[in-house]
Amino acid sequence: MALEEKERIIIPDENGEEHLFEVLFTFDVDKTNHSYIAVTPVEQAEDEEVEVYAFRYEEKAKDDDDLSLFPIESDEEWEMVEEMLHTLAEEENNE
Repeated sequence: MALEEKERIIIPDENGEEHLFEVLFTFDVDKTNHSYIAVTPVEQAEDEEVEVYAFRYEEKAKDDDDLSLFPIESDEEWEMVEEMLHTLAEEENNE
């Protein structure tokens, strides 16, 4: 499954309640062979600061749209995701 900009996904929380998120971006890290996804809740008030959530993900099957999400736990992974987020934000502001 190739993720596109403005794609939306449903992520259940720890209580099993489903929440709709908009995909900001995905990227792969060749040296670790991991894929990452950054999402933001669709239902946010306009005046709220935008919350961004990031996960490491794996596609469950080639013909399936399901993703397995994993929390980012290492500082190194967080730094990579934050750097990518800043780079994309700068590119968006320059357009």
